[in-house]
Amino acid sequence: MLSSRERIARALNHQEPDRVPLDLGSAPVTGMHVSSVYLLRQALGLDAPGTPVKVVEPYQMLGEIAPDLMERLGVDTLPLRTSRNFFGFRGKGWKPWTFHDGTPLLVPEEFNIDPEPSGDILQYPEGDRTAPASASMPQGGYYFDTIVRQEAIDEDNLNPEDNLEEFGPISDEDLAFLEQRSRALYEETDKAIIGDFGGTAFGDIALVPAPWLKHPKGIRDVTEWYVSTAMRQEYVLAVFERQCEIALKNLEKIYAVVGDRITAAFVSGTDFGTQRGPFISVQAYRKLFKPFHIIVNGWIHQNTRWKTFIHSCGSVYQLIPDFIEAGFDIINPVQTGAAEMEPQRLKDQFGDRLVFWGGGIDTQTTLPFGTADQVRAEVRERLRIFGRGGGYVFNPIHNVQAGVSIEKLLALYETVNEYRQYPINA
Repeated sequence: MLSSRERIARALNHQEPDRVPLDLGSAPVTGMHVSSVYLLRQALGLDAPGTPVKVVEPYQMLGEIAPDLMERLGVDTLPLRTSRNFFGFRGKGWKPWTFHDGTPLLVPEEFNIDPEPSGDILQYPEGDRTAPASASMPQGGYYFDTIVRQEAIDEDNLNPEDNLEEFGPISDEDLAFLEQRSRALYEETDKAIIGDFGGTAFGDIALVPAPWLKHPKGIRDVTEWYVSTAMRQEYVLAVFERQCEIALKNLEKIYAVVGDRITAAFVSGTDFGTQRGPFISVQAYRKLFKPFHIIVNGWIHQNTRWKTFIHSCGSVYQLIPDFIEAGFDIINPVQTGAAEMEPQRLKDQFGDRLVFWGGGIDTQTTLPFGTADQVRAEVRERLRIFGRGGGYVFNPIHNVQAGVSIEKLLALYETVNEYRQYPINA
């Protein structure tokens, strides 16, 4: 039997390994809400009742996919990312917190668990409560919403440097962490390591408001940023040009300490699609984004053995040929419910040039609202279509959300493991 690392490598080279590789939690878009992680661990008998689960990504409230759960499910991947989270503080000094649905959690010491009089939970950049709050979870909510902190925009004095504050040189502390962590993961496991180092996602709208910065300057409002891609293109290009310069220098430093211990790098999480079509025209992608994707992917392919990973939700069928030309090897989350994103169509047209990482179950419809039998049927269909000829890593479409019944969670992973062996007989 192949090791997980070998299995992923063959799939990424468009070869059929012994079985379809499985990812859960290698990136902030391939994980599972902490409440669902708790249910799954309890159902599999991995924990005594009431054993808390760590929140490893607090913005989306993603739960830790611990080694025992990985082994039980047959997961082939592990994440490698810097030590600070979306709010700029580290996962340390874990403290207990009971979520509103009764799930017992462990959260980092700087994670605010004190509700406002309204019942909302606020989070602060770097955990500093003297700074304005940067996110809010409504009472009874499952996720945080970004609080936009937009200063008045002076059109005559816009300075691209204001939108570059977060893209500085990587610190020696982070480099030391990545070296130690990558070495441990590589030597102590057989998993494929997926690197998420930040700084290479141009215009990722989740990052534009910068919830980890205490007083972000520049264009930080979501609507204003989207307007800027049409009305302030020279400003956006100036931001991207400087960001790209910084990213290449950081990638050089990162590669010097992690080498080829990682299998793939998460390059871009910028969403280009809506449910019905692209956010922007093909021409706008080619002008604003593609030149920088070419540069970053080109550097990676010329200097490393890493594969490059783009995440974009929605209907991006019209942009996929340009993603391929820009040098991306992997696309995620493969949102098959969006317009023009039919699984067979994608596999037939692009399956020899692009690895599909996701698309395994629809987390908008089938998983939350379907039956367990419908979950099983869709998983089998996706394995049959996407798995043919390699070039596929199974993962749900984006993160598994809260509120999914344990019956359907078990149906999902039981079916994957029943039908993932090659030749696929799903």
